[in-house]
Amino acid sequence: MKLRKVTAASAAVLALAVGATACGGGKKDDNGSSGGGKKITIGIKFDQPGLGQKTPQGYAGFDVDVATYVAKKLGYSADQIEWKESKSADRETMLQRGDVDFIAATYSITPERQQKVDFAGPYLLAHQDVLIRADDSSIKSPSDLNKKKLCSVTGSTSAQNVHDKLAPKAQLQQYPTYSACLTGLQSKAIDALTTDDSILAGYAAQSQFKGKFKLGGFKMTNENYGIGVKKGSALKDKINKALEEMVSDGSWEAAVKKNFGPADYKNEPAPKIGDIKS
Repeated sequence: MKLRKVTAASAAVLALAVGATACGGGKKDDNGSSGGGKKITIGIKFDQPGLGQKTPQGYAGFDVDVATYVAKKLGYSADQIEWKESKSADRETMLQRGDVDFIAATYSITPERQQKVDFAGPYLLAHQDVLIRADDSSIKSPSDLNKKKLCSVTGSTSAQNVHDKLAPKAQLQQYPTYSACLTGLQSKAIDALTTDDSILAGYAAQSQFKGKFKLGGFKMTNENYGIGVKKGSALKDKINKALEEMVSDGSWEAAVKKNFGPADYKNEPAPKIGDIKS
């Protein structure tokens, strides 16, 4: 009787162990790659046309193309990518927690962020600008943003940059997404949306907004887009190598034309790895 009890208990322990092993079969190592090459998890924006957007057909945009190219160089096919939405305020936390392997989400490299995460790149040099209504002739320079309602997203540095350096009387409005800012701009709840010109160009080029908005053309800052990884991750060097190959084989230029061409976006040349413009 005692023997049967021990045997039953052992069988139960064995069953639990087998189950745990099965559940953990796809666990990722410290380099961010899974033992069996099952999948890679990448953070992108879901609401930025031309850069990172979730559509009925899938995911599209320049950041998506860059991330897909990098993933391929890391040994993952497109169908092995799991995309996760990475809102501006959540990016560092997602990397630190290991929710994603890397983030390509209009992620500007800044000294403050570099204290928390590492960056590969940069892979695109953008500039901060403003988007205003096409019929608004009152904003002709950054100083005209004083006393105007200026929108950006929670966690972004854009609106604070304008307030601190160019228009100290600007009334800052923080919304959860750029899409929400755009709705506010259209309804005149806000006067201007500020972020990178690449993002703004993507919105202005959408067919439903054609002729309704315009870029200020101010080029107020340099925004060095990097690919964020967990602090100390070995993925950084691998991603840098992939980015260099993307430029050298022409895939980077093709992705720029594909995603920004319709908006007549005047992009900067591909930046050198580690060349961060202040």
